[in-house]
Amino acid sequence: MKLFDGGRAPNPRRVRVFLAEKGLSVPLVPVDMGALEHKRESVSSRNPLQRLPVLELDDGTIITESVAICRYFEELHPEPALFGRGALGKAQVEMWQRRMELNLLSSVAQAFRHIHPAMKEWEIPQIPEWGEANKPKAVEFVRLLDSELATREFVAGDAYSIADITGMIAVDFMKPARIKVPDECTNVLRWYLAVSGRPSAAA
Repeated sequence: MKLFDGGRAPNPRRVRVFLAEKGLSVPLVPVDMGALEHKRESVSSRNPLQRLPVLELDDGTIITESVAICRYFEELHPEPALFGRGALGKAQVEMWQRRMELNLLSSVAQAFRHIHPAMKEWEIPQIPEWGEANKPKAVEFVRLLDSELATREFVAGDAYSIADITGMIAVDFMKPARIKVPDECTNVLRWYLAVSGRPSAAA
């Protein structure tokens, strides 16, 4: 198998961090997204949405979408469990993974894509007003997350999960999107320091 990878972009990185937590190594096919290589035939023939990452299995089967790829590896290698344990644990991880993705990562991404000059050729039309409108949405969710993290170590409970991976990468992405975690969100800052200090965060 091989993984078409997009470097520091958030979604490819989510999969690499997940694989690092699992202790798995998958051959990478580097794709230079800055040079718009993800729009070339090598990617678009495998994913018509022209997005990364793309996992190609040995039989030619294609899996796209970062969480779907992570789920595939979770089924093959269930330990350590990064999608939760038992009915309740799995539901809680799913709930928080979706919340982190839809309310934080998505808002940060919209701010970045619609404001940053480097995204002008990517986001057509680029609407700065929409980018600015998403900044307070991200901050509002960070405040909610801060109240939740007052009572537990990780996003979805007492164990590290894919929800933490998504959240960490979203917070990392806040810097280029020009969004700041409020200083008073000490629980988020404590959590972020812990998860970003894990060896997998460098993947």
